[in-house]
Amino acid sequence: MSANDKVKIGVIGVGVHGMHHVRLLSRLPEVDFTGIYDAGPDVAASVTSEFGIPAYDTVNTLLEAVDCVTVAVPTSRHHEIVMQALRAGRHVLVEKPIASNTAEADEMVAEAESRNLVLAVGHLERFNPAYRAVMSAIPLKPAFIETHRLAVFNPRGTDVAVVLDLMIHDIDIVLDMVKMPVVSVNAVGIPVVTDEVDIANARLEFEGGCVANLTASRISQKKMRKIRTFQKKAYISMDCLTGESELFTLSGDVKPEGFAGALPQVMGGISYKKFPNDGGNALEIELRDFVTAVAGNGKPAVTGRDGRQALDVAMSIMNSMEQSLRRLV
Repeated sequence: MSANDKVKIGVIGVGVHGMHHVRLLSRLPEVDFTGIYDAGPDVAASVTSEFGIPAYDTVNTLLEAVDCVTVAVPTSRHHEIVMQALRAGRHVLVEKPIASNTAEADEMVAEAESRNLVLAVGHLERFNPAYRAVMSAIPLKPAFIETHRLAVFNPRGTDVAVVLDLMIHDIDIVLDMVKMPVVSVNAVGIPVVTDEVDIANARLEFEGGCVANLTASRISQKKMRKIRTFQKKAYISMDCLTGESELFTLSGDVKPEGFAGALPQVMGGISYKKFPNDGGNALEIELRDFVTAVAGNGKPAVTGRDGRQALDVAMSIMNSMEQSLRRLV
């Protein structure tokens, strides 16, 4: 692929998430949005009518026409579709979680690496304005992290536990911040209105001493997506709903290492800086990041190995929850 060539991209699966991919890719000037595939002919025809994007009859015929694909089919089909694309020599961005289990994830990662292909995973919160601002402002050396991801009940997605539905967003963020192995997992989760766990809490302990406390619920009365991080000389609060973040640190000569810029004092000994939402669309930034990697300009922000690691921790949390549930009954 020459520097002037546009990346030919397709979308496999145009449900709720896939439609967002279609909408954004249709207006990205750096790509040649070649086509889509969906198992439902009526869905595919509707996309073709609205966006003027060709619909292909099979996954294979779409793969023959593109350099890469985004995969937004149900998680149970991730392994099948991603392996098909990788074996065809195509780069892949797959929605989170990477797969239904770590054995499938391992096979996907190994296939991509053996063929020198990009395998990216759609952990969208890595591109949230709140997280991007913090990552560019201060080196993170967390000692304690607390996350709350609460959602109002919606029947969509309730075929899996809330850990894979919601908490996995925060698992990935925490792993990215700490960058150390998890050494202990303790979790509890309860099915309330579905047959799967609807509310869960997990405590992760990391090599090096950091502790993370994660709470996820899909039966809340209001939405919340907050990440609070405590480290020496600094407290950071990220609101992933609003895309805003806040930094509190010691005043005077003491600043977080690497931070450039004045921190106005808000109270005795404490300085404060707010990072407003910069207006960037997280999914658009994620898609551009993938396309950049496909064009040969570095790795994607969230690799297949990152997605596999998040899934592994999620599975450990679910195993711990099962043990807790057995004790409760």
